[in-house]
Amino acid sequence: MTLRIERSQNPTDEERQAILLPLRAYNASKAGATVPEPIALLVRDDSDEIVGGLYGRIFYQWLFIDLLAVPEQARGQGIGSKLMQMAEDLAREKECIGLWLDTFEFQAPEFYKKIGYSEIGHIVDYPPGHKHFFFQKRLINAA
Repeated sequence: MTLRIERSQNPTDEERQAILLPLRAYNASKAGATVPEPIALLVRDDSDEIVGGLYGRIFYQWLFIDLLAVPEQARGQGIGSKLMQMAEDLAREKECIGLWLDTFEFQAPEFYKKIGYSEIGHIVDYPPGHKHFFFQKRLINAA
């Protein structure tokens, strides 16, 4: 079999899926099959508009917090803590090992530390002049 590499100028979801399929098959052969389960906790205003919330997915018994947005006018009022507590409760209900997330230094690293998350790494100069942090909170102690 002859293989070649080409650059896709405008990558499509179909191309992404074509790469993801063999990767997921390999991962399943090593760690077992799993299907991502999306979760969303929505913050709505008086007009029923979504103005923030939390979006994540459960995968391999971990809840990844992909997005957390608290409306600026509501910051400091416990909305972020409530969203994170609800996510943690949901993770426990789904028997997750823990939760993990990433954040920039200009977002909320101190908030995550305050609610019990541990830094597990960071990237310097992503974006340039800033740090990108990775945090986890285990719900089940390591074996």
